[in-house]
Parts: sequence; C-alpha cells; structure tokens
Amino acid sequence: MSITVLSVASECAPLVKTGGLADVVGALPAALAAQDVDMRVLLPGYPAVMAALDQGEIVRSEADLFGGPARVIDGHAGGLRIMAVDAPHLFAREGSIYLGPDGTDWPDNPERFAALSWIGARIAREGIPGWRPVIVHCHDWQAGFLPDYLAGMGGGAGTVLTIHNIAFHGPAPADRIRALRLDPERFTPAGYEYWGHVSALKAGLTLADRLTTVSPTYARELMTESFGMGLDGVIRDRRAVLSGILNGIDEEVWNPATDTHVAAYTRPAGKAENKARLRAELGLPDADGPLCVVVSRLTAQKGLDLLLSALPVLLPRGGQLAVLGTGEPALEEAFRMAARDPNVAVRITYDEGLSHRMIAGGDAILVPSRFEPCGLTQLYGLRYGTIPLVSLTGGLADTVINASPAAMARGVATGLQFWPLTAGTLGDAFDRLCDLWQDRSAWAKMQRNAMSHPVGWQESALAYARLYAEIAAA
Repeated sequence: MSITVLSVASECAPLVKTGGLADVVGALPAALAAQDVDMRVLLPGYPAVMAALDQGEIVRSEADLFGGPARVIDGHAGGLRIMAVDAPHLFAREGSIYLGPDGTDWPDNPERFAALSWIGARIAREGIPGWRPVIVHCHDWQAGFLPDYLAGMGGGAGTVLTIHNIAFHGPAPADRIRALRLDPERFTPAGYEYWGHVSALKAGLTLADRLTTVSPTYARELMTESFGMGLDGVIRDRRAVLSGILNGIDEEVWNPATDTHVAAYTRPAGKAENKARLRAELGLPDADGPLCVVVSRLTAQKGLDLLLSALPVLLPRGGQLAVLGTGEPALEEAFRMAARDPNVAVRITYDEGLSHRMIAGGDAILVPSRFEPCGLTQLYGLRYGTIPLVSLTGGLADTVINASPAAMARGVATGLQFWPLTAGTLGDAFDRLCDLWQDRSAWAKMQRNAMSHPVGWQESALAYARLYAEIAAA
C-alpha cells in the first residue's frame, strides 16, 4: 500500500524557482514514486503556478486566510500533482516570490507563508476528497509553522522538516503572534521564540516528528556554533531524530548524452567541442590552462570574494574563469571589474541554457562555499566530467573525492577539496588544479571517475521512503 505524503514548500521546479530548494521539491515526487510513495506538492498560488495549473478541482475553501478568502485547487502542473493555495491577496504579485519591487522582503512574508503552513496543517488533519496524507514533509522556514498548527488542531499526520539552509529563519515581530495564529504559551526558548522574535524555522524544529537536512556532514555541522546560526542548541537537543540525506539531481534534465543545450557527448571530442563553443559564446581566447566555471548566486556564503582574491594564481598559469549568476551588488560589480581581464568572462543574469553550456564546456567547476548544505552544481559537474574544486564543508565534503595522493594512487579521485577557507588555500588549490590539468592521463581518469559517480535520487529516495515508513509505523 502506498504511503501518502504531502510535500509543503514555497517553490518547486519547473514551476517557480529561486534556488536548489525548488529542484529538490520538484524531483522528489517522481523519485519516490518508485518507492511506492504517493506524493503531492502544496504550493502558494503564485501567478506562474496558477497559469501552469490545469483545470483542477477546488478541494478546500477558506473564508479568511490571513486577510482574505482562499481556495485550494488540486490538479497537475509541470508533470507534478500540485495543490495550489489560490489566495490572490497573498500570492498574486509580480516579480520575486519573496521580495518586493524595492528588493527587500515583502512585509507580510510571515503571514504569506503562515497561510501555506495553515492550509498544509488543515489538509494533514482532514485530508481532501479521496486523499489524505499519512506524512507531511515540510521544507525550510516557509513551512515551519505547520507542525505547530497541526499540534494545535489535534494532530493527524506525521511530520518531517527538512532544513535546506539554516541561515534563513523566517523571523517575525512578537506583536504578530496572535495574527499568525500561534499559541502564545509556545513563545518561549523551548518553543518558537528566538531572541525576542518569532522564528518560523524554530517552530518546526521543536515540534516536527523527524528532522532531516540535505547531507550527512551538514547534519553534523548544524550542531556546532560555527554552522548552527544560533539554533545549534535546539538541533543538539533533537539529534536523536535528525538525519542527513543527500540531495540528487534530475538525470534526465542533466544528461550529457541528450542535453539539447550543448553539443552531443556521444563523440570523443564532445568536451573539446563544447569548450570551444563556450569560449566563442563568451568571447574568451584560447588558453593553455583549465577553463573554470562558476554557476552560482553571487554571495559571501558562496566564498566568491575569496575567488576574486585568488585569481592572480589561476590566470598566470593559463587558467580562465567564466561566471554566471546574480546576487549581492558589491560582488556583481567586483566580477564586472574582474572581467576586464580577457581571460575572465562574466554574465550577471539567470540563464538556464547558458548554465548547461558552461558546465558542459568547462574543465572545472568552482564551489568555494563558506557553508554548503548539499550543493547541486558540483553534482552537475560530476555528471558532465567537469572536475569540481570545492571547499571541505557540508554536502561538498560528502560528494567529491579529493585528489589526495592516496586517492590518486588508487585511481578514485573525482575532484579537489581545500580547507581552511582562505584566499591562500584556494590559491594553493588552483596550483594543484593546474598541475593535474597538465597530467592529461590523470585528468582523463578523474573525468571518467566523475562521470561514473552516482548523482541521482535512487539511494536518497530509498532513505526518505524508509523514514516515512518509520514515522507511519510509530
């Protein structure tokens, strides 16, 4: 008999995406179907979601959902079974799903995502016609209030909260406790109070039946002051119900043999052809060293300020850099300035097709993050034989086999790791990368290792299915 699971999230690929969270939420239903899990995704009814939704069925109505009427529409979109919270007063807004036109958070974000959690709790408690979840899988702070609401309603389903990035707590002022339909008695250090504010993430961390995060190493890191973002004590208290399950990638979308964005990989010269085409597209000259690519949000978290400082090591050795992304204005401008060098190309934009071409045409993909819960771009790199150079943290530590002397001797290395995270150690890693690049047989072996490394959802889907079964049996 199938386990029915309601996945509750603020974004989901291919419908609406700002980062890796959407990729995970969008990939899980199909991955879990093979494990006899019937998963439906509950999303806010953003314009893009409502436009993609087919002629669905209204399965729930709310006269007052945090300031206005709402409906829940059950249907299909983007190849997924979707339930959309159709609440125009909360979600019918153009632009970013989180930010207003001025680039700052929508002031009613606490209510907007409380509404998502409230509807999720109602469905968990009461079900919809013909379907009721046994498990509710909450993703990040945007679904953090759900376990709290569900407990107040008397329960009705087991709950899992996945931490995709603990840096975002979903704070709200304490004077909005009643407006957010929260129990004031839970506004304590043991509940959802965080330094005098409401924390949506902490609400979920303290009440969900099970906690997961997106890599085993990040699960351990979250229990330390350095990585726990002030919630390490909460997570240490709940370590018995915490597990780390690696993310995977969609191996159909990211398939070098069939990727329509790039030259075919079925020919031996595929990587060389993709690299030549990428250089032509970006205006880069030929060079003697590796072409390194970055596809990322341009933020301090990603360690990209250190990359700028370490460029004087890479470029004199014939290396090149191509960057795609948007983010902090200061970093955007710093990379524009770096692109004055003819061996640096920068595109400050979001371009899905170009991201595929960069990963297919690059020799190495750089992920020098200060912290990285799992990371997906290093997995894309592995899939395409684009050697990852990563910091030794989170999921980067769990997915890349460092080219240490022992790993090279055994012929198992898939990339390079460096630590501690400084411009100097990143520069040393660039030297190692360029040395390996010169050893063509060793480089080719690493590429073969990388492309054979498992990066899909099979093992992780099985781990989630086992977790759901444990909760359902409890």
